[in-house]
Amino acid sequence: FTELTAELTAELTAELTARKKQYTYYRDQLLTFEEGQVEWKTLGDVTEKWYSGGTPTAGNPEYYDGGDIPWLRTQEVKFSDIESTEVKITQSALKNSAAKWIPENCVIIAISGATAGRSAINKIPLTTNQHCGCLEIDSTKALYRYVFHWVSYNYENIKALGQGARGDLNSSIIKGFKLPIPYADDPEKSLAEQARIVAILDKFDALINSISEGLPREIELRQKQYEYYRNMLLKFPKADA
Repeated sequence: FTELTAELTAELTAELTARKKQYTYYRDQLLTFEEGQVEWKTLGDVTEKWYSGGTPTAGNPEYYDGGDIPWLRTQEVKFSDIESTEVKITQSALKNSAAKWIPENCVIIAISGATAGRSAINKIPLTTNQHCGCLEIDSTKALYRYVFHWVSYNYENIKALGQGARGDLNSSIIKGFKLPIPYADDPEKSLAEQARIVAILDKFDALINSISEGLPREIELRQKQYEYYRNMLLKFPKADA
């Protein structure tokens, strides 16, 4: 059973590695454009509104105890959809801090510290700390998931723009980052092409996440099976005294 578990782990890991390579290949192909194929805009050009946030005074129970307002920290920004947050704050915290409501489906980029440059999409309305920058995308110009895939793809390039000892980013840096818009002179065709690119990349994302999440679950299941049968096989009747 130990050999079977090891074999299964190796197979699933190999499958995950192959899928990641496939995803990287297609992403590179889809997000690489020849001169003249696209019009280069800035993120600011396709952004309707920029949001940041704030941190309610730590340790104040009035701001945290019993809170039901999702409050996002940068360590939760992990190149994925955000469905919930680890910390919730109260109405009092919202009223007495720089935290503010951010509508769902914004492109969120961590702008300071070790996580600077990482991105995510909030699938729920939420609030954030001051280390998150949030782009509400103008849906007539770009699809928010297209923008998300582009900034995720350019994580290293965005991170490299950080300033100071901590490598901090800011709204000017983020909004000035270039974004390729296909068929920019035909909005309907442009959004359709963006949707095509997004559909392919989302499909690979889902497949990779499915394998990544399934791997530890499958290993744990096999381990439990192994332990069950081992215990059964090594269970002997007690010898008569």
